[in-house]
Amino acid sequence: MNTTVFCFGELLLRMSPSLGGEWIAQNSMPVYIGGAELNVATALGCWNVPVRYGTALPDHYLTDEILTYVRSREIDTSVVHRSGERIGTYYLPQGADLKNAGVIYDRAYSSYWQLKPGMINWKEALAGCGWFHFSAISPALNEDAVEVLEEALEVATAMGLKISIDLNYRAKLWKYGKTPQEIMPRLVKYCDLVMGNIWAAGNLLGIPIDAGVHLQDDKNVFLAHATKTAAAIREQYPRCEWVANTFRFDEGNGIRYYASLDSAAGQSVSPLFETQLVVDKIGSGDCFMGGLIYGFWNELEPAQTIGYAAAAAFGKLQEKSDATRQTENDVKRLLNAQAVNP
Repeated sequence: MNTTVFCFGELLLRMSPSLGGEWIAQNSMPVYIGGAELNVATALGCWNVPVRYGTALPDHYLTDEILTYVRSREIDTSVVHRSGERIGTYYLPQGADLKNAGVIYDRAYSSYWQLKPGMINWKEALAGCGWFHFSAISPALNEDAVEVLEEALEVATAMGLKISIDLNYRAKLWKYGKTPQEIMPRLVKYCDLVMGNIWAAGNLLGIPIDAGVHLQDDKNVFLAHATKTAAAIREQYPRCEWVANTFRFDEGNGIRYYASLDSAAGQSVSPLFETQLVVDKIGSGDCFMGGLIYGFWNELEPAQTIGYAAAAAFGKLQEKSDATRQTENDVKRLLNAQAVNP
């Protein structure tokens, strides 16, 4: 594939206070530039995949500084829509997981939140692109965000782009009177590649989850369930060819991690990755998604694709930021080491 990947979603600033009053005493709080789709774009930029990022940001000097940084990561920002007055933010204490109850979102009335259909010329924005990626975070904001995505997906489909989605579920964001299962089928029907896990597929799409499966802690059971979940998704959404599922389990202060990629032709499984120390969990799933797109863009075999994606996600756990800085060689070294020492 010799065309550009287009990632579309909200750019977010992560405020990461050190609790216990330390951030107040020191008058200091680390700020990270992220957002699910931007994290994917950043990974692709690291791995020499041409990538363009679409979002909405205010027309002021903070945006100028942010976009200068984003461009330094080999990301095309030429179609970023300048509108509105706010950059979306969220607060997450240092060392916490994004799914932890401690996350505080401050995204209402941001520039992206205020996007409406008709504001973006999608034919121009997607010119020269062969892939469109988005996540389930955007449609959790409001119904306008859903309609903007539908508009984009219709144009992307008409232009022949491949389309992928990350089924990342954030319960705290679905607050505008619609359930995920009312909204997400409208968007997933356009997708060629669906990434998530068996629990997210249940929450967002209503795909059944076997009772008590989480209690068995058996890799073979989980992988069999991934195949069943993937088959149900492909049956419900005929355009979908590929379904990827991740399995990340806390082991004390460490992590046990593996992933699968299913199609009608069968299932490919990554090596099992384990570590006793995690630096930062944020963005690991986005890095995995970037690895999947990298594999498809480079026309790798399914086993190579899922191996690269899982290694990239695992490597991200040792980086303190929202987005990875791993090179292709970094990811490949980690994957090769795991293959030698399974």
